[in-house]
Amino acid sequence: MLEEFQKIGRFLFQEHLVDSHGGNMSVRQGDKIFITRQGAMLGDLREGDIVEVGIEPGAGDERATPGLPAHRAVYKQCSASAIVHAHPAHAIALSITDNKIVPQDTEGLNIFKSAPIVRVRDNAGLEEMVRLLPSFLGKENVVAVVKGHGSFAVGKDLEEAYRFTSVLEHSCRVVTVVRSAGSRSSISPRPSDERNDRRSRPAFKSAIPPGIGVMDRSRSRYHK
Repeated sequence: MLEEFQKIGRFLFQEHLVDSHGGNMSVRQGDKIFITRQGAMLGDLREGDIVEVGIEPGAGDERATPGLPAHRAVYKQCSASAIVHAHPAHAIALSITDNKIVPQDTEGLNIFKSAPIVRVRDNAGLEEMVRLLPSFLGKENVVAVVKGHGSFAVGKDLEEAYRFTSVLEHSCRVVTVVRSAGSRSSISPRPSDERNDRRSRPAFKSAIPPGIGVMDRSRSRYHK
């Protein structure tokens, strides 16, 4: 089991889905949960970094990640066998500005039609997240994002939960690039661009033949 945790943890770190000591993972086996310990480095997991606890609070809880109550709540609500909690930057950014994350790329749409955003009050913390998160994950949603905090993905194993996390962040990058391209199109051209644009325009040709001036009617008006 440690090898699987190490592989997925390394992938999460290499893909910049977590920072050095961020995120956590767990696997459920019956009434037991195997979860990363508090302060573990997902990119460099070692012996002792995986803690065994029960589905109900009990011995060993103090060594587990502080996010353990959220994992327990999700497992009690759905049939998932693994959970990956990550901190994907683009997904977090969109969670601050959007009401839900809707992928624009084909891969994202094949995995999830939209990712719900769980809004937790700043002063409520973990307790409210534990209460709200389970209702956003299950058969319809394989991944959700807690506003300003990070993503939670469920799967039949750690690899599947990691896949959903990776697809989510890729879709969020696509959305970010599309929006950025749209904003650039409305920017006024630089002075050099304007000069080049004028050079590319066809020269203006007057309808008056050369050598024929325009009559100055102002003088004839006062000297009749």
